Amino acid sequence: MSLKDKRIKSEYRSLIDNVVQDFYIPLLHESTSYKRAVGFFSSSALVEISKGIADMAKDGGKIEIVASPYLSDDDIQAIKEGYENRQKIIEGALIRQLSDEHEDYYSMERLNLLAHLISDGILDIRIAYTDKDNEIGMYHEKMGILEDKDGNHVAFSGSMNESMTAMSINYETIDVFCDWKEAEADRVKLKKNAFYSMWNNVEPSLKVLEFPNISDVLIEKYRRKNPNFDIDHEQFKRRILAYGSMLQGISNFSGTQVGARIPADVELHEYQKEAIASWVGENYRGIFDMATGTGKTYTGLGAISKLSEDLNDDLAVIIVAPYKHLVEQWVEDIVKFNMKPIIAYGDPVHKDWRKKFSKAITDQKIRRDKRFLCVVTTNITFASPDFQERIDKIKSSILLVVDEAHNFGARSYAKHLDDRFAYRLALSATLERHRDDEGTALLYSFFGKKCIEYPLERAIDEDKLTPYKYYPILVYLSELELESYEQLSYEMSKCMIKDKHGKYKLNKRGEILALKRSRVVAGAMQKLEALKREITPYKDDNNILVYCGATRVIDDSDTSSDDESDIRQIEAVTKILGNELNMSVARFTSEENMEERALIKEHFQDGGKLQAIVAIKCLDEGVNIPGIRTAFILASTTNPKEYIQRRGRVLRKADNKPFAEIYDFVTLPRPLDSVSGLTIEQANRDKTLVKNELARIKEFGRLALNSMLANNLIWDIQEAYHLNDTDLEKEGEDFE
Repeated sequence: MSLKDKRIKSEYRSLIDNVVQDFYIPLLHESTSYKRAVGFFSSSALVEISKGIADMAKDGGKIEIVASPYLSDDDIQAIKEGYENRQKIIEGALIRQLSDEHEDYYSMERLNLLAHLISDGILDIRIAYTDKDNEIGMYHEKMGILEDKDGNHVAFSGSMNESMTAMSINYETIDVFCDWKEAEADRVKLKKNAFYSMWNNVEPSLKVLEFPNISDVLIEKYRRKNPNFDIDHEQFKRRILAYGSMLQGISNFSGTQVGARIPADVELHEYQKEAIASWVGENYRGIFDMATGTGKTYTGLGAISKLSEDLNDDLAVIIVAPYKHLVEQWVEDIVKFNMKPIIAYGDPVHKDWRKKFSKAITDQKIRRDKRFLCVVTTNITFASPDFQERIDKIKSSILLVVDEAHNFGARSYAKHLDDRFAYRLALSATLERHRDDEGTALLYSFFGKKCIEYPLERAIDEDKLTPYKYYPILVYLSELELESYEQLSYEMSKCMIKDKHGKYKLNKRGEILALKRSRVVAGAMQKLEALKREITPYKDDNNILVYCGATRVIDDSDTSSDDESDIRQIEAVTKILGNELNMSVARFTSEENMEERALIKEHFQDGGKLQAIVAIKCLDEGVNIPGIRTAFILASTTNPKEYIQRRGRVLRKADNKPFAEIYDFVTLPRPLDSVSGLTIEQANRDKTLVKNELARIKEFGRLALNSMLANNLIWDIQEAYHLNDTDLEKEGEDFE
């Protein structure tokens, strides 16, 4: 094939078109030469430039890049005043743009690929800047030229910089011209001539120079192992196909039954069958309280199938999950159970959910073959007026299935739990809401009793989850952190009010202060030092999870202002693993879309391309990554729901996983040997944090294979603070 054989639009808009998927990858695949002029030079720009070039580079294609340095006011002033050689100043500015911000798997692989292409003479970078009357400025033109083996050319230009922001956030455009089209041939020729003039440094008032040292720096900084020429296919084509296959499965739905059915190749465990039977006996209402990783989803789908059969498929099923990625995870399993779900949430792929939902409701009323209806949605969309309005129009019986149902104890969701839903099912490993007895009682009142309790100890004993070893790692607050913690505790003590039951609680200001205090603990700087020490022996291993807090930590080595020296813990951790330990690592946060997460999980599971995942809160609920063998938990949550779920993520069964390991970074106010010198008042202030951390150590340690390690630490801490078991049963409240 050639460029002429490709479908090429005359214009691409970044918020409408996938520029990488639709333009760069297919056209560069057919190209033997790629000439690119971009607005600025940076590590981010280099990552974006690399998207699409792997195929042509593997086949020996030539890539030429012209970029411009970003010069600070000080740089320009130094050049004007002749303090230094301008090329040295420009070189220094270029090196500053080669940041360490890219530690994720794909960025590092792309920079590694570029470094190899430079060293192999396939990629050449030259630097451009304007120079008129000793006034130095940035070259800001953006264009590109592609050429195939037959001499066909495609030129493009426009407002788009090679950056992630330009590609996905800003509303940018590129215009495209093909030289085999008579009306566009002159435009292509003009672009070719302009690039030739620039590349050979004959363009008036524009300096284009080679900076050999920059190439050396790029190679030294980013070259690691053999380049991955499949990176484009891995990151883009395969992930799109993987997601597409799931949606294709929905569109090609060919079940002979109208409603839900358990597939022939799925055999439920006895405890799952018992749960369903109990739920049926409670008039199709109840709670499945099952440890994370024991098959709540399949048990729920089995229950749906049973009710669908019993009602001759005359049923509307509404499944609600907290997050978009959990909805998509549900869909993967739903389609196996003979259902064609409507996916309802605010996403361009599913933007027509309102129309589909309304049509399904109408069809259900008038068509025998459409009497079964299934909608999967997020908590937020479920609570929206548009969704609630459509529920009101459903005439058949409705089954409401709520995943991670503890979230529905919040008033914003609880107000929608009413008699419209004849049948009800709650799924949760931890239905009890932390310090919210009222919300917990409401959930039990609506959903009914527990139809199954399948706790962690039973799951491990029956080989449904993996045994584990638990290593609590002590870290301490710094002087500044302890001072901040104590000051916040003092201010919280003045924010007490009585609730309607006569119990003391924090007012709104107190809740804000409590959040600030928890972040002090979560972001303790010693955790980073301890993590590096503990994870170093594992730097050549795979299947590692590092669980960060959604917090910020202070980099003590940085002398800049507070705002600039605050870095997110996840960024600091990724830098330690990716840069300092040279591990292949990817972030798993709310910033990655569903397709990206699917690919991260795939690479993580096979253990070959990705050693570690660095995650935050989004991994708490529902995400299934069974391959995790070793977890380092930095997040110091006091919420049992959260840390129990985090443990559950690690204990899912997988091949070659006889046991899991959990490193829990336990934060105490100060070293234990210094506690004896405290006043009674100081010791009492410490105890809130101490008791909260002890509760987690006790829970994690009680089922561990090496439980004595945790027990010994518990005894040491209790002895230092003169605590007994009765004290530990009194939870360390945030306002104490």
